[in-house]
Amino acid sequence: MEGLKGIHHVTAITSSAEKNYEFFTYVLGMRLVKKTVNQDDIQTYHLFFADDKGNPGTDMTFFDFPRIPKGSHGTNEIYKTSFRVPSDEALTYWVDRFERLQVNHTGIQEQFGKKTLAFVDFDDQQYQLISDERNEGVEAGIPWQKGPIPLTYAITGLGPVFIRIADFTSFKEVLEKVMQFKYMQEENGLHLFEVGKGGNGAQVIVEPNNTMPNARQGYGTVHHVAFRVDDRSVLDKWTTRMENFGLATSGYVNRHFFESLYSRVAPQILFEFATDGPGFMGDEPYETLGEKLSLPPFLESKREQIEQMVRPIDTIRSTITFTKE
Repeated sequence: MEGLKGIHHVTAITSSAEKNYEFFTYVLGMRLVKKTVNQDDIQTYHLFFADDKGNPGTDMTFFDFPRIPKGSHGTNEIYKTSFRVPSDEALTYWVDRFERLQVNHTGIQEQFGKKTLAFVDFDDQQYQLISDERNEGVEAGIPWQKGPIPLTYAITGLGPVFIRIADFTSFKEVLEKVMQFKYMQEENGLHLFEVGKGGNGAQVIVEPNNTMPNARQGYGTVHHVAFRVDDRSVLDKWTTRMENFGLATSGYVNRHFFESLYSRVAPQILFEFATDGPGFMGDEPYETLGEKLSLPPFLESKREQIEQMVRPIDTIRSTITFTKE
C-alpha cells in the first residue's frame, strides 16, 4: 500500500476573511495563493495561504461561514496547527515580531526535542511555530519571496497538527493500523506519531483527554486536516482501505486544485486525503496568485451569482513592495 506522505493542508474557520487575510499576509508573511469559495457553500470564501508557489504541505486554508458563532476548544478536536521555520534563531526573530505587532504568544519552549513558539490570532485560533533546525524528513516549502519576512526566518510549510481525543486507544489504533502512522514517543502527556518520511511535516501529536467537554466547532477552530497522497490511483486505494476497515468515506471528490477523499475517523475528527496536484498555478500567473476570485470550471457558470453573494476583498499585493523587517 502506498502510504501517506505527510500533511497536505489544514482548514479552519475564521470570523472575518478580511482580518484573516491581513493577519496571514502582513503578520505571518504567508502568501495568499488562492481566493475562491467553499465548493459546498458558495456564499462562503475559501482562502488558501501557503508558500511561494502553493506547494502541498504548506497551506493553511480558511472558511468564513456567515453568522457562525465562536467555537469552543475541548476534547475531540484538531486544536492547534504548526508552521515550520528554518531555525531556532528564527523563533527569536518571531518573538520580537509578535511583541512589536501585539500578537499573544507563550515565548520559546521545547517539544519533542524541537524549539517551538505558540501563539493565537484574533479569533483565538491556536498555532505554533516549530524550528526545523534539528529536523529530518519531509522537505520544507519555499518562503514567499516578495513577502514582508526576511527569507532566513520566514514560514516554509506546515508542522505537526495537534489533536485532543477522548478515546485514545481507539484513535491510536486508527492511526497505526489503518493510516500506517508510526508511534514515536510520549512527553508530558502528549503522544507523537509520524508517517512517510516523518519529521515536522508528517507528524500528528495526540493528547488523550476525557475530562474536558467536547469541543464545539465555530470560528477560531479547525474544520479538518488533510494528508498527502501522490495521485488519483493512490487516493482510490485509500478509499478501499478505509472502507475495508469499516470507516465511512465521502468517496472521490474533485476539488479542482487537488482530488480528495474525506472520512470522519473519530467523533468530530474529520480527515481528508488529498492529491499533490494539480495545484494552484493553473488559472493564474505566478506574479498575481490569489488576487482575483478563482472558481473551478464547474462553478464558472455561477460567477455572477457568486460575486454578488461574497463581498469584494482587496487582495492585490503585486503592486506592493514589502519592507522585510
